[in-house]
Amino acid sequence: MKTREAPPLAPDCLPSDQAPAPARLSPQTSSMDKNTDPELMPPPSNGGDPPLISPDPMSGSAVSQELEEADPASLSIPLETEFGTPSKLSPRIEDQELSENMSLPAEETNRPELRSGEAMECVSEEPAPEDEESITWNYSFSQLPRFLSGSWSEFSTQPENFLKGCKWAPDGSCILTNSADNILRIYNLPSELYKEGEQLEYAEMAPVLRMVEGDTIYDYCWYSLMSSAQPDTSYVASSSRENPIHIWDAFTGELRASFRAYNHLDELTAAHSLCFSPDGSQLFCGFNRTVRVFSTTRPGRDCEVRATFAKKQGQSGIISCIAFSPAQPLYACGSYSRSLGLYAWDDGSPLSLLGGHQGGITHLCFHPDGNRFFSGARKDAELLCWDLRQPGYPLWSLRREVTTNQRIYFDLDPTGQFLVSGNTSGAVSVWDISVTGHEGKPEPVLNFLPQNECTNGVSLHPSLPLLATASGQRVFPEPTESGDEGEQEMDIPLLSMRHIHPEYQLQLWWCGGSQDTSIPDCHQDSRKGYWRL
Repeated sequence: MKTREAPPLAPDCLPSDQAPAPARLSPQTSSMDKNTDPELMPPPSNGGDPPLISPDPMSGSAVSQELEEADPASLSIPLETEFGTPSKLSPRIEDQELSENMSLPAEETNRPELRSGEAMECVSEEPAPEDEESITWNYSFSQLPRFLSGSWSEFSTQPENFLKGCKWAPDGSCILTNSADNILRIYNLPSELYKEGEQLEYAEMAPVLRMVEGDTIYDYCWYSLMSSAQPDTSYVASSSRENPIHIWDAFTGELRASFRAYNHLDELTAAHSLCFSPDGSQLFCGFNRTVRVFSTTRPGRDCEVRATFAKKQGQSGIISCIAFSPAQPLYACGSYSRSLGLYAWDDGSPLSLLGGHQGGITHLCFHPDGNRFFSGARKDAELLCWDLRQPGYPLWSLRREVTTNQRIYFDLDPTGQFLVSGNTSGAVSVWDISVTGHEGKPEPVLNFLPQNECTNGVSLHPSLPLLATASGQRVFPEPTESGDEGEQEMDIPLLSMRHIHPEYQLQLWWCGGSQDTSIPDCHQDSRKGYWRL
């Protein structure tokens, strides 16, 4: 076993006494490590029911007074699998006859067991002491972000293998990507962040896990209570066309469970959006005019069906994205019919129906205060901000470039001060939403161009000032230019992609702490442009 590594350091190599100590950053193991013991998923922390604060979002409607009292459900049973032998999933799989709600003792779930002679890569030998003072790294966009590392060779082996977003794990230990080859990849934090030295040169990142889906991936998300210090909570959910919802083990890459939804003809139907409840007890899945709620303690086909459109009233269309309020017992749904709906968490009763976008909603994000949320749509240049206390109309809108049907992500930093969004042009836009300009809405504070390719994914690290960006989009052949009449005619196709130079890559950017705004020469690209507003 490797000795305990130092906490991540700033890329400009601060002294050890000033190094950040983010809470519980333990990168994942690689796909070659099969020594974990992920037989059971422990219940989430006993946080009780969510806060019961009603925002009174619209006249005549209110959130239910309180949720049903019950222990938070959890991923705490041996989960059903699509393939693989039981012996690979757990050495004690024969104990399935025990209670479904049993949980492992704390000392069994703190870390995976190691066999004799085996070592676990990139996992700290012992957790950081809780009483140790930690330095909080805040995001700062007063200077240009500094490029650290990325991954591009991984996506160049196949043509048109563009990325489709990226998402940091809730504990910040690793990042998850989706791409056109229908493979989910997990990357650890760069090992250079744990080293102290001057002028460190960051190597290209390589995935430690690859999870292959059978068809186009519609959506994917982390388990809401994921912590790499507890491997049995390290799970990823994904949904793909004509396939069940899959639960993947983020330590081994194995398929751990499946949730199946069937339509009125008893045919398997795929979910278009996924979101775990904040307490981890439920998995909310978006379908056409319907949200299905699965209990994470019972994989299979049993679920609660919550219709969003009935008797020609309500929210129609495919539910394309779902987000939970961090402070209120409600969730928001966006649909491709250009509508937004607010629903009570406990029973799914509708609270409000909003409209204002010119295209189908593709992404939702709540502010940490729980009173505001943001929405973005395809082929729609506006990011809208909504206030639950005045839901009838948006507070303000921000401009970005979205000219295709592709999902363009945006994200908020943990303090809720900065809003970051990608653009079809490739630029990354940053707004300070804590300050409003002369028009009563935030003004952009920074724009920079990571590459000359669509930036479809942005994700802000939960504890370090690290911005992750993902790029790429589907490209089409262009007409071939005809040569001079005197030239000999050759078998040249009418359509060609020889003048198209795609840039499909995952990139990490340091956004704070260092005043050095230069980019390492080894990563400098003359095609990249940077500017600040």
